Amino acid sequence: MVRKEILDALRVYTDPFRVTRGSDFSLKKFDPGETLGLEMEKEEARRLLQRGSKWLAMEQEILYAQDSWSVLLVFQAMDAAGKDGTIKHVMSRVNPQGCDVVSFKQPSVEELSHDFLWRYCTKVPERGHIGIFNRSYYEEVLVVRVHQHLLHAQKIPPGRVGKKIWDERLADIARFEDYLTRQGVVILKFYLNLSFAEQKNRFMERLHNPDKHWKFSAADIRERRYWNDYMHAYEEAIRATATEAAPWYVVPADHKPFTRLIVAAAIVEAVEKLDLEYPKPTHEHMKDLAAAREELGAEAVEGTKGARPRGDR
Repeated sequence: MVRKEILDALRVYTDPFRVTRGSDFSLKKFDPGETLGLEMEKEEARRLLQRGSKWLAMEQEILYAQDSWSVLLVFQAMDAAGKDGTIKHVMSRVNPQGCDVVSFKQPSVEELSHDFLWRYCTKVPERGHIGIFNRSYYEEVLVVRVHQHLLHAQKIPPGRVGKKIWDERLADIARFEDYLTRQGVVILKFYLNLSFAEQKNRFMERLHNPDKHWKFSAADIRERRYWNDYMHAYEEAIRATATEAAPWYVVPADHKPFTRLIVAAAIVEAVEKLDLEYPKPTHEHMKDLAAAREELGAEAVEGTKGARPRGDR
């Protein structure tokens, strides 16, 4: 399938959820239970996701070989929205050699001694690689905004924390992303849009299923109490940072198979648009290839004449 046909096929799944202009963005316009009319039975979902994963694996190989562009995937969501499972399934066929996953936890003492973007800057993927941020610098305008006492631990000088700090941080993030995109980093940001009711269902499943007890934390319930505050923070973040160069995807998360399909489609579409090709060999490289062919050809004709393979000695 040629690139145009692939892009046309993917656009059906990505266009409804892509946000490139935040000025009129509202979370209320996005239904967490949307499936675009697809029944999403297990077999259908598996087939569609496998196709997307296969395309992604092919594109990643060219991305790695070309060693010019890099891709940064940012995943943000409320607890139980399925970030880990989505990353696992969508990236199942990708070569681990060219993919790095970073999960940002509570900042260390060293990280708190730097500016709020410092620890994220050091993990931006190198050229030719796909980098995945499982939570990201957006936590600095989400969880820190909801729990503002966390600002005290960041050692910001007195007078630098004012009423406009969240607008200032969002502007800093937007400029940071603009800088990265101009350096050849393709940024895709995914907000897995889980409903309040479905989060409760998933929490209850974790509580009743012994195999999922390890996933449950009392902190999850405490954070659920701040649901409306988080929704406001997400809405503000997307409004301030959604651009053509670094779009947000507000992905319905109530149906996991559909979530994974949309994420896979968005990644493949973005990489396809780069119109990547394998690097063309230089003149010197062609000479090396010719010399290697000649040497190996001569070896096949002459034989080893008593010599044994090194591994048999």
